[in-house]
Amino acid sequence: MLNTAILSWVTFIYFGSFAFYLFSMVTVRKFWGRLASFTALIGLLTQTAALIIRWIESYNLGIGHAPLSNLYESLIFFSWTIMLLYLIIEWRTKNRSLGAFVVPSAFLFMAYASLSPDINNRIQPLVPALQSNWLTSHVITCFMGYAAFAVSCALGFMYLLKGSERGTGNSSAIFLRFIPPLEVLDELNYQIVVLGFVFLALGIMTGAIWAHYAWGSYWSWDPKETWSLITWLIYAAMLHARFMGGWRGRRMAIIAIIGFVSVLFTYLGVNYLPGLHSYL
Repeated sequence: MLNTAILSWVTFIYFGSFAFYLFSMVTVRKFWGRLASFTALIGLLTQTAALIIRWIESYNLGIGHAPLSNLYESLIFFSWTIMLLYLIIEWRTKNRSLGAFVVPSAFLFMAYASLSPDINNRIQPLVPALQSNWLTSHVITCFMGYAAFAVSCALGFMYLLKGSERGTGNSSAIFLRFIPPLEVLDELNYQIVVLGFVFLALGIMTGAIWAHYAWGSYWSWDPKETWSLITWLIYAAMLHARFMGGWRGRRMAIIAIIGFVSVLFTYLGVNYLPGLHSYL
């Protein structure tokens, strides 16, 4: 189908963007940075067009639903939210160093969706549990939260990398100069986590309402629900530690990385466990 062919090309566009971001940090040339941003924007616009085409093709097939209903479509949408959020941050901060750490995640999710033989990329009818108007709001809020946590994880790695330079006094790595100061990384990480925390909370609430209509219960302790709660609690503890305990810097960076591991298990790991969400 046309949309899958376009999305396959988007995978390579994001890889090219990542390579350009990396070149810009290693060679210290603004040309590569501008090219990386331009490539990333082209990738996002192309991906947006492919999602719209897939949505239209769904209606032409008589199925008619937003492209958010199976693992392939969720991986594509997850990648789209990561790139959207990243480009907004780049535009606001005027710093491109984050791209070398965030864009690889969008590329890997696209590559997994496009190249894995175990993932069905066909447009399929909705299973009965997904035939609800809550589908779109639940998925969008959850993946906006996941995307924020992906960016937070990248900021955590950047903080630890920049911090290691300060600890050893070794400034030989030129590209580290382009990473923002530790205080800026810590503050940006905090803001992104707050954003993700709010979106994940909304995702859990819309999911609970949807579950009530689909399965007759707001909460069933399904593996996906349980791990969503665990992930939410990890980030709640992170924010609590900052507000009440004054945690900053390295400890927050480590929790951001741990939190995203929990996000990945909530999203992908629990799909291999029996439960109400096993259709993904």
